[in-house]
Amino acid sequence: MADNIKRITKMAGKHSVQFHEPPSIISVSSIAGKKEGEGPLGSYFDVVHEDPMVGKKTWEEAESEFMKQAAEKALEKANLKNTDIRYIIGGDLLGQLIATSFGIAELQIPMFGVFGACSTMGESMILGAMLVDGGYAKKVIAITSSHFAGAEKQFRYPLDYGNQRPYSASWTVTGSGAAVIACQKDAKNQGFNTDIIIPGATVGKIVDFGIKDNMNMGAAMVPAAFDTIKQNFEDFGVKPDYYDKIITGDLGYVGSEILVDMLKEKGYDISNNHMDCGVEIYDQNEQDTHAGGSGCSCSAITFAGYVMKRLRDKEWKRVLFVPTGALLSQVSFNEGKTIPGIAHGVIVESR
Repeated sequence: MADNIKRITKMAGKHSVQFHEPPSIISVSSIAGKKEGEGPLGSYFDVVHEDPMVGKKTWEEAESEFMKQAAEKALEKANLKNTDIRYIIGGDLLGQLIATSFGIAELQIPMFGVFGACSTMGESMILGAMLVDGGYAKKVIAITSSHFAGAEKQFRYPLDYGNQRPYSASWTVTGSGAAVIACQKDAKNQGFNTDIIIPGATVGKIVDFGIKDNMNMGAAMVPAAFDTIKQNFEDFGVKPDYYDKIITGDLGYVGSEILVDMLKEKGYDISNNHMDCGVEIYDQNEQDTHAGGSGCSCSAITFAGYVMKRLRDKEWKRVLFVPTGALLSQVSFNEGKTIPGIAHGVIVESR
């Protein structure tokens, strides 16, 4: 990180952390569905499945298979075995994290199950980096998944109903993304490329602006993204141009415009270096996804596929990766509750 960021303590500002020995991301994987593979980022994904069921009987089983394959691919790319991983940190959108628990059970890796809705990849990466920097693990996997049909079934309408989707609605990404986070010194001694590091992060807090429309997730999550990005700037004493890209998870077209305007009102102009995974993953003109992509894997596979490629090729030196999540459930929505949001910011650098 910049020389002006002091390393006296691992705490930075109000909500952030800085790592004295920044962990490295030594391997990533991205397993995508057919629609995602047909989008602008399709060539960056490790595997694209033509069949969204991947040979399984239910959507939920299919999502578990996506996650299992993501974990296995991340291990394969690093020439690692499951026994080389101390912990796996992950979650998904389904009730009780069933995609995760059933998907990675046979790997027999000690697991932390986390739920941050679509911000789960950011939360998992931060917790994984903390475990590694704290000396509690040498290698961990951060992982998450989502599935269009499973999410529609749980949060909206059965697919057979054929309801009309408003233009503010987003399309849940089918796929799974994973990252192996390792102790930099240990990984370097083992011959791994340790050029991509996580020097710090900003943990988001729950922000609720009273939005109740589950067909406009972008607007519901914007306040949380705004709060985390602004807090990151303040905690580390940096300006927007400190980052080559500020990458939100799945605000889509609607939310992204609102975010830029909100930050501009506070004196932060991110219009030139902001990118949203939900905007990038689909072709708005050709794929009919309305407001763009959403879901846990929207940010996860975009990061693992596209963003990491840009960092490894040294096209970008430093990014702020901010997956965003809407914290609703079937119960809360049916009871007429609002949709709180949360966003977690992970600083990722290429040295």
